Amino acid sequence: MTSSTDMESRTSRADSLPYWEFVAIIALLMALNAAAIDVYIPALSDVGSALGITSDNQRQWVITAYILGFGGAQMIYGPLSDRFGRRKVLFAGLGIYVAAAFAAIFTPTFGILVALRVIQGIGAAATRVIALSVVRDRFNGPRMASVMSLVMMVFMVMPVFAPNLGSLILLLGTWRELSAVMCLFGVVAFAWAWFRLPETLNPDDRRELTAKRVLEAFRIIFTNRQAFGYTLATGAFFGVLFAFIAQAEQIYTQVYGIGPAFTLYFSLVACFMSLSSFANSRLVARFGTRRLSHGALTGFTLIAALHLCVAIGYGGAAPFGLFLGLLIPQFCLFGFIPTNFNSLAMDPLGQVAGTASAVLGTVQTLGGGILGGIVGYFYNGSLIPMLTGFTLLGALSLSLVAVAENGRLFGAPRNRQH
Repeated sequence: MTSSTDMESRTSRADSLPYWEFVAIIALLMALNAAAIDVYIPALSDVGSALGITSDNQRQWVITAYILGFGGAQMIYGPLSDRFGRRKVLFAGLGIYVAAAFAAIFTPTFGILVALRVIQGIGAAATRVIALSVVRDRFNGPRMASVMSLVMMVFMVMPVFAPNLGSLILLLGTWRELSAVMCLFGVVAFAWAWFRLPETLNPDDRRELTAKRVLEAFRIIFTNRQAFGYTLATGAFFGVLFAFIAQAEQIYTQVYGIGPAFTLYFSLVACFMSLSSFANSRLVARFGTRRLSHGALTGFTLIAALHLCVAIGYGGAAPFGLFLGLLIPQFCLFGFIPTNFNSLAMDPLGQVAGTASAVLGTVQTLGGGILGGIVGYFYNGSLIPMLTGFTLLGALSLSLVAVAENGRLFGAPRNRQH
């Protein structure tokens, strides 16, 4: 367990960096990942046409390949960052990200583009691991949850900003310029972090990179009830987000017949998610990490169940106004959950923060992606499969939280106040 003296020592090394700038750098590192996915959404057909790919499912590999590289590589960067420090690992990952994005500008075939997207995702995995590790090095408890809420606010704006940026770039150029913009973003992040982001890992806390020490780190994570329980709960709940993203276009265009304007409604939901993340950064100190996140998860699950009953009553889908009236509160509550769960999972793992953030990121990305994909697979032209998935994933996440807290919900454990 990290002592208060150790925490003060770590914090003092980063005090020269203003709080707003620290949050901005971390937010940029996190936003690189979302932007690299969302900016390509309007360009998939152009990519397919230019590289001779006619199947919609094949074109999706531009997105899927990146996610696979991003999700799988995080386990590598965690132990490396606990051994060599945050900065070295961060710049290695950013270097891979920039190089792959630059090479993608000139890719001659679809297969090479997919391979480069995997490599780009592998590089980006370092930014996610290091971002969370650096925040944990400097903060803990409600303060960490507050910082991550501000970071997630920027992360959740990406589904609004990035597709529109992609469309604008396509008006001025071709899909290849998208990779050029991603390369530029990576260079900006590299330069800003190089000159301004300090090393936050105390030299005394560096862990030897041996099989025994790595396995010990994983043992610490997997045997800590709070950490592992909240890691699994976060992965289960992220299945909700992936399920919605996978089915959003079909629901808006096929169920409600909205057409291309569906992106406006998709952006509207993302805006409310972002606003709730900002609200969480203000409310978490007042109400506590547990009380706020447990209440939000319970509310989300109850609204999802209500929405499901309404959809069944209307024969598969509520009228559009009622649909939005129920969906928006659900995703407002979403903004109070993952950031707080991340904080609660990381809080007892300060001595292995790099490895812990890697495990958390892998479970979120791969676990949530698999669960969300399963929910999306059952889409049948109605809202019922998605809302059933929302309800079940909410209930599963709440059950895992109960396990993490040994049955004590909505408050603080006996020896730790959050």
